[in-house]
Order: sequence, then C-alpha cells, then structure tokens
Amino acid sequence: MEHTTFESTEERTFQYQNSLPPLPVPPLNESLKKYLDAVKPFLNKEEYQRTFEIVKKFEHGIGKELHHKLLERAKVKKNWLEEWWLNSAYLDARTPSQLSVNVAGSAPYLEHYWASKEGTQLERGAIAVWHTLHFWDLLRRERYVVDKVRGTPLDMNQLRMLFSTCKVPGVTRDSITNYFRTESEGDCPSHVVAMCRGHIFAFDAVHDGHILTPPEIHRQLAYIKKRCHNESNGPGVAALTTKERTQWAKIREYLINLDPNNFSILETIQSSLFVISLDDASPDGTPEDYSMISLLTLTGDPTIRWGDKSYNFLTFSNGTFGSNSDHAPFDALVLVAMCEYIDRKITENEGTWKGSDKIRDIPWPEELAFTVDLKVLDDIRLAKEEYQQQASDVQLISHAFTSFGKKLVKELKLHPDTFVQLALQLAYYKLHKRETLDTALFGAKHVMSSQTPRRWLME
Repeated sequence: MEHTTFESTEERTFQYQNSLPPLPVPPLNESLKKYLDAVKPFLNKEEYQRTFEIVKKFEHGIGKELHHKLLERAKVKKNWLEEWWLNSAYLDARTPSQLSVNVAGSAPYLEHYWASKEGTQLERGAIAVWHTLHFWDLLRRERYVVDKVRGTPLDMNQLRMLFSTCKVPGVTRDSITNYFRTESEGDCPSHVVAMCRGHIFAFDAVHDGHILTPPEIHRQLAYIKKRCHNESNGPGVAALTTKERTQWAKIREYLINLDPNNFSILETIQSSLFVISLDDASPDGTPEDYSMISLLTLTGDPTIRWGDKSYNFLTFSNGTFGSNSDHAPFDALVLVAMCEYIDRKITENEGTWKGSDKIRDIPWPEELAFTVDLKVLDDIRLAKEEYQQQASDVQLISHAFTSFGKKLVKELKLHPDTFVQLALQLAYYKLHKRETLDTALFGAKHVMSSQTPRRWLME
C-alpha cells in the first residue's frame, strides 16, 4: 500500500475487523470448471474426456456432500480456509524454516541518505530501531491508517502479528504465540532482544512511559557490541532454529529440562517486540543491485537471528539493513508497510536524529545466557554445519528492472501474480527448452486470474 499519511485520528486501525465480510465459499461447479480449464492444456483429447467424466461423477457424488460440509464450516468460521492453510502450508511442515519458508530481503534506506558507509552501523541502527518502535506504537494506539480499496476497509489483522510474535516448534505441528496487545486490550511487552556474535541480550525499549530515543538506543547497542567484541563468541543457541522442525522441538524441550531458566529466556525471546541482529558482515548494495544484501539476509550468520521470530531486524557493519521473518504469521506486505513508513521518516529527517542527545538513567542491557551442556553444544555445531551447507547452494540476484513497471501491468489488466508467474514460466522455457512448459505457458494464460494464490511463489 502507498500512503500519503500513516497516522489516522478519525479511525482506529482494527475498528472494522468485526464487520468485515466472511470469506465466501465458491460454488462447486465454478471450482470444478476452473480445474478443468487448468488441466486442459496438459492433456490430449482422450485424457481430457476421461478427466471430465471423473469430475462430473465427483460433482454429483461425494463432491456434493463435501461441499455441504464446507458450507456448514463457513457458518461458524468467518474464514473457513485460514486455519487449514496455516497448518498445511506452515505449521505442519517439518523442513527447516529459515531457508525454505522465511521472508528475507534488504531495506531501501540506502537509496537516499544512507548509502553504505563503514562505522555507521550503530548510529543508523539506533535511528531505524526508533522509527520501528514508533510504528509499533501506532499499532498499539490503533492510529495506523486503515488500508482500503475504493473506500472498502481491508483486513488489518496481520499487522497484529508483526511484533511480539514467535513460532514455537512442535514434534508434529508448530504453533504461533502472540503477545501483542493494543492499549485498549491491556499490557504488551516492550522489550527488544539484540544478538551479536552468538550472544543474546535484552533491554526495555520504553522507559517511564516513553520510547527510548536514538541516543539511548545507540548507548544500548554500543554496550552490547563492545561486550561481544571484547569476549569470545557466545554459544550461538539461535542456530538451533535452523534445524528440521521436529529435531528443533526435541532440542528445545531438552533445553527446558536442562535448566528452568532456559524456559524463561525462551519466553523473553518469544515475547520480545523483535530481534536486532548486529551483523559483522559488510555487504555491497546500491539502488540498482541489492543482491549481496538480500543474500545475506537470507543465508547469513544463523547465530544472530532467531529464525522463528516474526521480525529480525538486521543491521550490517556498513550501515545497510535487511530483515528475516518467519512467514507463518503474516505475508510480506506487512513488512513492506513498515519499511515504507521507516523509509519515509528517514527521508523526512534527512537520515539524522535532530532531537536531544540527553540520555536518561536507563538500565543496561541484560545478557540472556542459556545453560548448555556438551550435547547442546554439539547440536549447535551440527545445526550450523547443516545450515551453511544448505545456504551454500542458494543463488540470489536482485537487480532493479527499469524497462517498465506496475503502470504497464495495470494497463494490461493483469494481476501481479499472474504476470510474475508467466514471466517465470517463460524464463524457464527459454533456459531449458521444455515443450511441456511451453504448453503450460500459453495454456496458463487462460486459467490464471486474480484468484491465483499469492503465496504460490514461496511454496
């Protein structure tokens, strides 16, 4: 969404949630027609006729019964699909999350006042964290503007999942824990977690009812960085979040049984507003080429990001930024909304802090030191080795494409997902010369629509 303003004084961010219409159940015959249209380009005449007969038998047989059950479910659930989708696409998956599921990418702040420059990590990081905290405060006070399409309010619920949210591994199914509350709902965590060189720290981002200023945040981050650079690397427990989900769940349970304080630390991380990752890497990046920054946000040091957190804020040594977020709680547009807000505020303030440099008497950051034994240390070692092996197989290029943009796509009346999917199909065909994909490409023109799942590209 593009906003002319971010703050609303007339409407509350979540005021329309209860009045939003339910997700409709599409008529069975329409769904089956779309299925037949979708498979037609891949089948010869005889195969299509047999498929058609099977579909018709389903429509007038068990399909009718299943559709009735779906309609009954829709009577008691406003979104009959959401729970099924969340479980099947994310929480039931056992593959490691960080490289195959998480949303990762660079931030656009280098495009105006913050071109890469060594020695700016903490100063810029403090300002960016400050703007992030104000975005959280807008949501807390429900003053963030409601997104609308031609005057119709959209569902804002995913914004609730950006802060103080974490996925918790389970042996067979993961779960999502969310501690965010609006002011009208009650108390909400206000601490952040910072990770550097395998160490984990926490500090409160609010003091005496006021968000820490950039100089105060800078002091906290400088303390953490100095501590970590003057000591040996920490155990890097965060690397365990890169493990296969069932393995991570069992290791997590072992950690909790090893020392009750480990559970308290896990709770502190899970409930934190977000994680600040102080990364020693210095990736190149320009407005035309985000490749290196983007690659490191996805495949960088696993000991300084908690892969299950809803938001890991990555700040590199040369003052460039990125994020790594678990995909289960929300879609990438939530991050786009926040990055747009931060980018606009950085521009308005010319990339600097123009307020007071006074630092209040705030508590120093507290190190969160897990109790570990030889087994846990070996698990961490294996997790890092497996992660690095998988990460070495990732290739990523992120170049700015300027030949045309969304204006042309809109003029062609194409849905963005349709356009990108067709581009991928065409690129694959040009590269591999597969006739079947050539057929799929041109057949897809007839079946892709605005109903194409927008997470198709991720899965």
